Amino acid sequence: MDGRFRLTLAQLNPTVGALAQNRAKAVAAARAARAAGSDLVVLPEMFLTGYQTQDLVLKPAFVADAMRHLKALAAECTEGPAVGIGVPLAEKGALFNAYVILSGGKISAITRKHHLPNAHVFDEQRLFAPGPLAGPVNINGVRIGTPICEDAWHADVCEAMQESGAEILVVPNGSPYARDKFERRVNLMVARVIETGLPLAYLNMVGGQDDQVFDGGSFVLNPGAQLAAQMQIFDEEIAHVTFQRGPDGWHAQPGELKVFPDVWEQDYRVMVEGLRDYMRKTGFDKAVMGMSGGIDSALVAAIASDAIGPENLRCVMLPSEYTAESSGTDARDAVEALGCRFDTIPIEAARGAITATLAPLFQDRPADVTEENIQSRLRGLLLMALSNKFGEMLLTTGNKSEVAVGYATIYGDMAGGYNPIKDLYKMRVFATARWRNANHRGWMRGPKGVVIPPRIIEKPPSAELRPDQKDADSLPPYEVLDDILERLIDRDQSVAEVVAAGFERAVVKRIEALIYISEYKRFQSAPGARTSGRAFWLDRRYPIVNHWRDTE
Repeated sequence: MDGRFRLTLAQLNPTVGALAQNRAKAVAAARAARAAGSDLVVLPEMFLTGYQTQDLVLKPAFVADAMRHLKALAAECTEGPAVGIGVPLAEKGALFNAYVILSGGKISAITRKHHLPNAHVFDEQRLFAPGPLAGPVNINGVRIGTPICEDAWHADVCEAMQESGAEILVVPNGSPYARDKFERRVNLMVARVIETGLPLAYLNMVGGQDDQVFDGGSFVLNPGAQLAAQMQIFDEEIAHVTFQRGPDGWHAQPGELKVFPDVWEQDYRVMVEGLRDYMRKTGFDKAVMGMSGGIDSALVAAIASDAIGPENLRCVMLPSEYTAESSGTDARDAVEALGCRFDTIPIEAARGAITATLAPLFQDRPADVTEENIQSRLRGLLLMALSNKFGEMLLTTGNKSEVAVGYATIYGDMAGGYNPIKDLYKMRVFATARWRNANHRGWMRGPKGVVIPPRIIEKPPSAELRPDQKDADSLPPYEVLDDILERLIDRDQSVAEVVAAGFERAVVKRIEALIYISEYKRFQSAPGARTSGRAFWLDRRYPIVNHWRDTE
């Protein structure tokens, strides 16, 4: 052993179920590592199958197919270096989230995940069996410990590896983005380094999978917790790190330290990458959406343009007799700023025909929300027709505030395949629109400059389903509503706690009721990019039928 160990970190984007494609990415990474003279190339947790697989991994045929691809990968990498890759492993009637080392054309070592996460978007305790505490593996004379993701969030696994001789820790991860999560990751890894006295390489995957976006940001820490290298967030990247052995153990030589953007850019990037990968991985290259002249649709149009290019986005105005002339102007101005296609389909005649058809049954009943919803559902019908005819994915535009209180029409404006702003409260929608107008990055496919006209940002929000309608007619001001919603949903505060923070009890109780009675709508809603760490769907799973209310 010459006192040198070369490690290649492959921060790549797998696709769930695309076994051959993921294997090809691993082979390409192994070849890059061989060219760099590396001893080991590592890929993220569950990389061969993609992550998260959810219940797909319970299908024996899928796990068997993954093992066939794993053996083929080993055969393709016989010339070295050793390859570390995550894969599901069926063994003696149990299923493990495993990390394997391939060397010499075969599996040379296996680590089985010990701590199985069972919170937020993770449900691994119903999928996998916990593995035993494991020791390190010997690669070219260096003992490498491979605690898998959650295993490095606890002290025992890393300590067991260190006590059994590990010299370097390599942590393969499938950790999705949540706002301000990166600092927590670093702090936990710093704790492991200080406890064990070992250098640590943290490898995370990138790319979108359903509502989650894995944000990369892989890094290397030396003993003493000095940052030796840091890869960029969200980008596919392969980096090579050289470790040198000295009198006080192994240290990584200094590498590139990428600087991360601020949280506003990170959130926006998540929404762009989430939509981009969702469309690419589901086979869509074009999208269609309703353009109302309001802030939500304008922001979604900007996100979609940045994700797939404005030439691949169709924006459709569907005016009724209640649509203000200024809304049409605002919608057209936004579309022209982006450079998308713009179509107009008036719905007044169709609404009149449906109203006439229903008149014998409705008789003398006064008009109410029923007639408003007919307009919304007509728009959903027409947009879905365009989606079907032209093969364009329909995007929905409801923000988290509206989704939370049910201020959206099921089978109407909720119709569609994906919602980029589903986890963005209304006040963050306004702030994000201003951010996008002031910023442009190389990963954006839309144009530079002001792409959301300021008048759209400044005017009072309205659904325009009846004369002079404003959102404030039905809901508290959004700055108040969002604060209440964040407390009730994101922080799980009680009604009493929210009231103690200065809000009227009657308002809080009304919002609480709206949240609970709207669960059935969210159950049927399109997926959307997760940014908050407390998003609807896997982060927050509530029953549709629920009579409980907070009586404090």
